[in-house]
Amino acid sequence: MIEAPSELHAAQAVAEPRPLQPAQQRIRTAWTADELMATEFPEPRWAVPGIISEGVNLLCGPPKVGKSWLSLGLALSVASGGRAMERVPVDGGAVLYLALEDTARRLQTRMRKMLGTNPAPSTLTLATSCPTLPQGGSEAIAQWIERNSNARMVVIDVFAKMRGLSAPGMSAYDAGYAAVGHAKRIADHYGIAVVLVHHVRKAGSDDFLAEVSGTNGLAGAADATLVLKRARGQADGVLHVTGRDVDETEYALRFEAETGAWHLLDGPAEEHTIGDTRVTILHHVRANPGAKPKQIAEDTGLEPTLVRQTCSRMANDVQLVRKSGGYEVPGENGGQA
Repeated sequence: MIEAPSELHAAQAVAEPRPLQPAQQRIRTAWTADELMATEFPEPRWAVPGIISEGVNLLCGPPKVGKSWLSLGLALSVASGGRAMERVPVDGGAVLYLALEDTARRLQTRMRKMLGTNPAPSTLTLATSCPTLPQGGSEAIAQWIERNSNARMVVIDVFAKMRGLSAPGMSAYDAGYAAVGHAKRIADHYGIAVVLVHHVRKAGSDDFLAEVSGTNGLAGAADATLVLKRARGQADGVLHVTGRDVDETEYALRFEAETGAWHLLDGPAEEHTIGDTRVTILHHVRANPGAKPKQIAEDTGLEPTLVRQTCSRMANDVQLVRKSGGYEVPGENGGQA
């Protein structure tokens, strides 16, 4: 059985966590303009380069989409110093994973499937209970980080279990912002990545940020927001990412049920979330800018009428751009998006 760290249990008796002390005087909050421009700041510390940086990362998705498999897989990868999602090299370091909706037996079963013949990393600490952030949880996490000088990431699955109650009279936006603020203090103070697993709204939206359950205060306070959505086509999911230190992008993922692992797929997400016919046409047009439907059909072996209809639909969906009777990929070779 997996025992939760003793400091997490001990913190349950703390009514109000002690404020974090300045970390070796490294936190400065005011400069003159010339001082600020002359200061050299270290690059952000990445837990998963290009995807999860230091700061608060809100990882959202609908129920049963695989958020816990993804977050546990990331925790194992970072703790082991291997490759996240089977492709992204990561620097190893200690990880705290708070699996607040799981039992020790379920965690063991999942990890056995994910690890296969690989040994379980001693640098991954797992706990199935922890007080809320306002009522001792912040201090408990801080104590764990202090005990693990090589700490790189903390995962809270799920955030709702640790956000605590809102102050009376506080607006929904302010309550959400304040709730994430507890985690942000820890992330900023220690320069560590904190991942908050959260849900999305039932109603979909063209803007993935609008799907975050609750109010805009949650996404507003977070340094980065990641939304895992089910995809159609060749991918099982698409991870939408945006943030202060993270470029807005999309990653196509495939879930391997046998190992419980999410795999990052090559190429733009769009190429994995559309049907095979569109993928074939897209690849051909990318290699042959300005190609006409007749040429595409001859070179790919697709039926000419199908190519004409599909190219027209792809242009309407802005997956292709019409030019001089042919087609180009938006943003490439002068194609206007």
